[in-house]
Amino acid sequence: MKWMRFRIRTKTDAEDILISFMEDIGLDGAQIEDNVPLTAAEKEQMFVDILPETKADDGTAVLSFYLEENEDGSLTVDGEKCTPEEIRGRILDKIEEIRAFTDLGEGTVSVDETEDIDWINNWKQYFHQFWIDDILVIPSWEEPEKVIENGREKVPFLTFHIDPGTAFGTGMHETTQLCIRRLRQFITPQTDLLDVGTGSGILALLALKLGIRSAVGTDLDPCTLPAIADNCAANGVDPARFDVILGNLIDDSSVQERVGEDCYDVVLANILPDVLIPLTPQAVRCLKPGGIYITSGILIERAGSVEDAMRREGLEILETIRQGEWCCVTGRKK
Repeated sequence: MKWMRFRIRTKTDAEDILISFMEDIGLDGAQIEDNVPLTAAEKEQMFVDILPETKADDGTAVLSFYLEENEDGSLTVDGEKCTPEEIRGRILDKIEEIRAFTDLGEGTVSVDETEDIDWINNWKQYFHQFWIDDILVIPSWEEPEKVIENGREKVPFLTFHIDPGTAFGTGMHETTQLCIRRLRQFITPQTDLLDVGTGSGILALLALKLGIRSAVGTDLDPCTLPAIADNCAANGVDPARFDVILGNLIDDSSVQERVGEDCYDVVLANILPDVLIPLTPQAVRCLKPGGIYITSGILIERAGSVEDAMRREGLEILETIRQGEWCCVTGRKK
């Protein structure tokens, strides 16, 4: 299967009106490329280890529209067969119509052919099993590979199965690995854990597999629920041991009530500093006396601001450890 792509170079201010006018000629589903900064709401809805870096916003944008090619090379729009050049001509006509009342910027249209890609499975070639110390993290489509270390076969202490196709985090990122290593230093069979921004649940589920008593996770995205259900099933974890609460622990009183107060031996948060800092008062409220607060997702140059937030809430800073450009700050409730 092949597709024709029609790319319109324009200005960010004209994106909406162009998309609306393209719908008039049967072109739906625009792909938008621009450098408009993320809003606070958009950042809140992004469940990644670190926000993507973007170029400075120069006010330009590219809109792409895709049409599937017929066997004879023609395209079908609203039930009518057309050539790519005919479609391009219609787009240019609409552009001239819009120019009468709106600045579109460049307003050029390019056409190219793109092969159909199995987007559902193509990403699998980039994700393979890996180790975090003696823990093997392995995707569902792979079998464990033999690893020789110091002349002997490496045997995992624990194997964690994950399908990144349904997950927000895989454990590959340095921030997650920092969390896992710190977590293992503090958990016991009596540990009750709170994982704030749990995403795919990898941190809490690993802790459950390592033998903690219970885990509670909070997240903003409803997609968390099926992702965690899948990962519980893949790893033989009883879902009843992992209570997932949707909502914002920072300012949602109903979430705060469900999470509870003075309930947890460990509170874990692998989130950006801009969230960690306002989260810290709630994390302290949730911890038992002597409880541990593990934070990651922190660039080294931001570590000081997270440490200061902990000190303001009366936490003792135990250690700040680094891996690459990232660090993990751990505190204890006095």
